[in-house]
Amino acid sequence: MMITLFQPVTLACGVSCRTYLRMEDMEVEVAPVSSEASVIVVSDSESSTEEEGVPMQVQSPSDRLRLSGLRVVRRRHVTGSRTQFSPREERIRRLRELIVENLAERLSGSQDAPHSAPHANPQALDPEPSSRHTAAVVNVPTSDQSSATGSSVSTEAEGSRAAAHPEEPEQESESEDPVAAAASPAGEAEADEGEGETCSICFEPWTTAGDHRLAALRCGHLFGFICISRWLTGGGSKCPQCNKPAKRGHIIFLYARKLKAVDNTEEVRLKSRLELEQGSRRMEQLEVAQCRQQMQLMADENVRLRKEVEELRRWKAQAAFGSSQRASLSSSQRQDSSSGGHYVFSKAVLVSQTGGSRVLSYCEPLGCLLASQPSPQATLVPGFGVKKISTATLKPSQYVPIHSKQIRGLAFSRHQDSLLLSAALDNTLKLTSLMTNTVVQAYNTGRPVWSCCWCHDNNNYIYAGLANGSVLVYDTRDTSTHVQELAPLRSSCPVVSLSYIPRAASSTFPCGGLIAGSLEGGCFWEHVEGTTYTPHILPLESGSCTDIQVEPDSRHCLVTYRPGRANPSLRCVLMELSRTPQTDSCSCSPVQTFTAGSSCKLLTKNAVFKSPAGEGATLVCAGDEATNSTMVWDAGTGALLQKMPADLPVLDLCPFGVNQSSFLASLTEKMLKVYKWE
Repeated sequence: MMITLFQPVTLACGVSCRTYLRMEDMEVEVAPVSSEASVIVVSDSESSTEEEGVPMQVQSPSDRLRLSGLRVVRRRHVTGSRTQFSPREERIRRLRELIVENLAERLSGSQDAPHSAPHANPQALDPEPSSRHTAAVVNVPTSDQSSATGSSVSTEAEGSRAAAHPEEPEQESESEDPVAAAASPAGEAEADEGEGETCSICFEPWTTAGDHRLAALRCGHLFGFICISRWLTGGGSKCPQCNKPAKRGHIIFLYARKLKAVDNTEEVRLKSRLELEQGSRRMEQLEVAQCRQQMQLMADENVRLRKEVEELRRWKAQAAFGSSQRASLSSSQRQDSSSGGHYVFSKAVLVSQTGGSRVLSYCEPLGCLLASQPSPQATLVPGFGVKKISTATLKPSQYVPIHSKQIRGLAFSRHQDSLLLSAALDNTLKLTSLMTNTVVQAYNTGRPVWSCCWCHDNNNYIYAGLANGSVLVYDTRDTSTHVQELAPLRSSCPVVSLSYIPRAASSTFPCGGLIAGSLEGGCFWEHVEGTTYTPHILPLESGSCTDIQVEPDSRHCLVTYRPGRANPSLRCVLMELSRTPQTDSCSCSPVQTFTAGSSCKLLTKNAVFKSPAGEGATLVCAGDEATNSTMVWDAGTGALLQKMPADLPVLDLCPFGVNQSSFLASLTEKMLKVYKWE
C-alpha cells in the first residue's frame, strides 16, 4: 500500500511523521503542494485481495483502505509472532502500526462525515472500478493550522479507534507508551546515538552483505545500498543529506563491520602547531649554527691578525734595536774595520708557519733563495721540500716537494744552471731541476745523508756525507750507484759539513779537494785525479767541531766549536790552509778567533766570505743561539761589526748579490730575514 503525504501531518498519537519512512508493505512520502490544503493519497499496492481472503468487490474506497490497513496489521502480528525484535525495533513497529491505523480511521471518517472536512476536494478521488489502485483525497490542515486543529483531529482519531476496537482498550493504552517514549528526549538521544550505525533513509542498521550493505557517495555520507540506489533511480539526483549532485555510478561499497569516527580535530590542530613549532625551532637551530660558525671564523681571523700585529711589532723592535746597535758602535771599531759599511734590515719573509726550516742556499741563475721546509699541505702532499723566494721582490713564490724526510743539505753547481743538489734523512741524494720543479735524478745511499756538495773541478761528481762518517762519491753520468766511498779515518761520526776547494795557482795551497767536518774533527781529501783521493787529517780540536766552511779565493776555512769545559763560549776560528812540500802533507793554522754566546744546542751553519766593501777584506758571520742574533765580525781585525737580532736561533746564513748590491740572509725555523749592505 502506497501512502503519499504532501505536508507533515500530526497524527492522533501526537507524533509528527518524518520526512521519509520505509516499511515492508508501505511507504510514506511527504511533499508540500499548497499552503492552503494538503492531500493525502493512499494507494493500494499490487498485492491480491484473494491472498488474504478478502472479496474482490469493495463497496467504497474507505472500506478498501480499512481492509488494507487491517491486512498490514495482521501481517505484522504474524511476523512478530515468528521473529524476536529488540526493544527499539519493537517501538518502531508499534509506531508504524499506530500510524497505519490512524490514517485508516481518518480516511474512513472523512468518507462517512464529509461535513467534518469542509476543505475536502471530492473530485480528486478516482471513481474507476476497473483500476487496481484506489485513491482517497482528504483535506488535511496545513502547517499554519496544525496547532489549531491538532486537538480535534486527536479526538476524532481516538473516537474512531475506540469504535473500531472496543474490545481492546488495554492494548491501546500499551501502544501509546512506545510512541511517547520515542517522542521523548531520551528516545531522541538514543536515536542520535544509533545514527552512526543506521541508514539515514530507512533508519535500519547497515549490513555487511546483501542489498542493505554499507555504501557511500562521493560526498562521504553513508547509506544502505538498496536505499540510496532506489533514491537515485527514482528521480533523485542529489545526496539526501547534503544535496550535492550524485548519481548511481557514484555509489561505492564500504567494507567495514562497524564504523566509529573519533573526533581528532584538536589532535590534528595540535599536531599542525607542533610541526610549525618544530620547523621554527629547526630554523632557529640552523641560524644558531651559522652564527657559531661565523663567530669561529671571526675568532680565527682575530687570532691571525693578532699574530701578524705581534710579528710586526717584533720586527719593528728588532729594526729599532739594530739601528741603536749600529749607532752604539764605536767609531774606533768602524775605523779599524776595513768594511766601510754595515748591514741594514731589509725585509722578513715567513717561510713555514709550523717551523721545520733547516738549510738555505742561493741560485744565481734564477735569482732566488731556497729554504728547506716541511710541506705546507702535509695531508695532501706529505714530506719536505724547498720554498722559492725571489731576490728581486723578496716574496715567496712556490713550494717544490723533494724528500720524504727532513732536508739537511742544499748545494748549487757553479756551471750547471738551476740544478739543485739536496741531501735528506730519507737515505737519498737527489738532483732537482728548478726550471721544471721536478726531480731528475735520485740516488739511494742506504743511510741518512747529513751533508752534500759539488765538485768544482769536475761538475760530473757530487759528494754525500753519511751518518756513519763515510763520504760517497757519485758520477752523474752513472745513475746506478756510487763510484767511490771515502771511509772515515777516525770514529764513525756523522759528516755534518762538506766543502770543496778547487785547485788554484796559490803557492801556499795549490791543491784541490774535499774538506769533511764531523764532531770528531776534520779531514781534507785531496783530489789527485779521477776517483783517487788522498786523506789528510786537519789539526782540529776533537769532540767539539760542529761546522766547517771554506772561502775558496783566500784559501781560508772557518771552524766552529761549541762551548765546552775549557772554553765556555761558542768560538769561530778562522784558519789558513797550507801544504808542506817536503812531507807532502796539508795542514791549517788559526788566524783569528771570534767569540759568541755560551749556548749551542743546534748544529748551525756559519759563513765566511769577502766583504762587500772590497779591498781584500773578509767578513765572518755566525748565529748566536744565546741571544738569538746574527753576529758579523771583521776577519782582519776580529772586531765585532754588527749584532742583528732575530726572533729564533739562526740556523743558516747565506750571502748573495743582486744588481751590484750585497745582501745577507739569515734563516730561522720559521722566518727568513734579509739585510742589505750599505
